[in-house]
Amino acid sequence: MSSLNPVIVIPARLPATRLPNKPLADICGEPMIVHVWRRSVAAGIGPVVVAAADPEIADAIKAHGGTAVLTDPDHPSGSDRVWEALEKIDPERQFGAVVNVQGDLPTLDPAIIRAVFEPLDQPGVDISTLVAEIELEEERTNPNVVKAVCGFAPGSRIARALYFTRATCPSGAGPHYHHIGLYAYRREALARFVVLPQGVLERREKLEQLRALENGMRIDCALVDTVPLGVDTPADLERARALIAAGP
Repeated sequence: MSSLNPVIVIPARLPATRLPNKPLADICGEPMIVHVWRRSVAAGIGPVVVAAADPEIADAIKAHGGTAVLTDPDHPSGSDRVWEALEKIDPERQFGAVVNVQGDLPTLDPAIIRAVFEPLDQPGVDISTLVAEIELEEERTNPNVVKAVCGFAPGSRIARALYFTRATCPSGAGPHYHHIGLYAYRREALARFVVLPQGVLERREKLEQLRALENGMRIDCALVDTVPLGVDTPADLERARALIAAGP
């Protein structure tokens, strides 16, 4: 167990443009948020708490034996929701780090959660996140595929993030990396991040993580083999149902 004593927090809210009420969407007899919670527990790195914007989400988790805390439904981002939940569950500040797991990843491999936490063991790293090498050519130029600009030394699976962009970057021969939006924060880093104003580049690229880089915070990336399935549309939901029904 890390000396940082981490906790996993899963922010979840019912409103969604493309798939309303998706945390409660049924997948093989259980709400999607329950699948995410269960896989987060299986990661085995610390307690798991769902930061719910709506009572229905909290009730679903509690009905399956999990822990949930209600948070302000008007938070502008998942990071703000995670911070409120962390302050509510741990006013004595026993948890030194928090892993933010998105609530729409019902097929998430618990090993990926462990991977996102690993870079925080390096002193000086404020925030850690995940990347996977882009394999499909069309993803290199797709602005919906966010790229992390980082250089991995031979044999290393952890590298410092220099930038995040929707553009194809860097130029020249070599791999490009798909950014995966799971994060782990040192507690003091998250406390600083949620009170920072939006950055110039953050507004331009519409990427929240650029706020941290613009303010001199260090983000390291861990390289994983695959991008987890995020459920944003009815088609994604059907795919998740099929994957979970098929089993390991």
